[in-house]
Amino acid sequence: MIGTGSPQSSHGFAGGLTQVQFLTIVCLFWVYVTLSNLLYSYSMGAELARMTSVIVFATWDTRLLQHLLLLPMLLVSFWASLKVQWRPILVALPLQLILGAVFAAMAYPVMILSHLIMDAEPSHMPEPLHTASEPLSITLWLASFVSFLPSYGFGLALVTGLALYTRFRDSEVRLGALEREWSAARLAALRMQLSPHTLFNLLHTIRGHIEWDPKAAQSMVVQLADLLRRLLNAGERDFSRLADELQFARLYLELQQRRFADRLLVNLPNPHEVPAVWVPSLILQPLIENAVVHGMAGHQGIVTVSVAVSMANETLMLRVTNSMFVERTAVAHGIGLKNVRERMAVQFEGRAGLTAGAHGSEWISEISMPAIRESPPAIREAPPGEKLPARTLLGT
Repeated sequence: MIGTGSPQSSHGFAGGLTQVQFLTIVCLFWVYVTLSNLLYSYSMGAELARMTSVIVFATWDTRLLQHLLLLPMLLVSFWASLKVQWRPILVALPLQLILGAVFAAMAYPVMILSHLIMDAEPSHMPEPLHTASEPLSITLWLASFVSFLPSYGFGLALVTGLALYTRFRDSEVRLGALEREWSAARLAALRMQLSPHTLFNLLHTIRGHIEWDPKAAQSMVVQLADLLRRLLNAGERDFSRLADELQFARLYLELQQRRFADRLLVNLPNPHEVPAVWVPSLILQPLIENAVVHGMAGHQGIVTVSVAVSMANETLMLRVTNSMFVERTAVAHGIGLKNVRERMAVQFEGRAGLTAGAHGSEWISEISMPAIRESPPAIREAPPGEKLPARTLLGT
């Protein structure tokens, strides 16, 4: 088969079309051609009947049978044409012309066959068909050839155009599916942002409490288990309730408070005042972890981490603030901040953003995004049994 170089060109019954599509479009086209030829021959026959009694045009039933007999040939020709296609042009073009010429050349012999099948009387047959004039027969064959060749060409253009449109539409669907799969995989990796060193430090803190405060150690183990369970569950979703995100932040910060004793103060919004909106899963985690890690770095003083939520004109604002050592060099393009910016770009396509920077002795990271009142659909819902637990723990 001579193809177009595209791997999708061989899909489907012919040229990307299914068998039903192919048969439907060709049959509808041929019905139109049949009706047009019948009406034309009837109108011309009526005009000639006023001037002469000689029968020049075949009867309507004979012409109808002619078109019915030509239909299988047309289907085979179009099917072969779609299989041949048009590349390479130097090879495909002669083959396409041969297919069209063979079909058009068969129209006149099929007309004679239709007369024989209908058992027409010689007196009721058109004059050229029951005369023995060979030059006149050749002339009529040429006239039939010239008449049916354009019809074949128009039909081939119609079928080829539909095949090209179908392949284009299918390629767009496949491209969209690949983009969604890529976005889902990218977001799944970006969501898992609890760094390994933080997890190890928490485990060491729990180990230190086992000897001198077993009850506190048991409580921290329960909190850590709840934190990890929420982390894994959130890794399977694209969006979660803001209240759930703040509860995750509360668990994480409570564990960090136990680790740093009296050095860490936490301010979180009142749960009853949190708006009922949806946000990307774990979107606050990189910012809160950065606030603790970078706030504690460089000094032994008290660090305050605050999370604030506000709404304005259906825009949700999430602000994470932490105090820091004044002489510490601020970095506004860390991995955690880059993570959040990438997720905003993927999930909101320019309608959300993140600003971060130092303001005196505080570092402020603020997310602005459209307020989502209802649960948005997931980018990708994996079939049952296909979902895997999210296990990757990436660093910030």
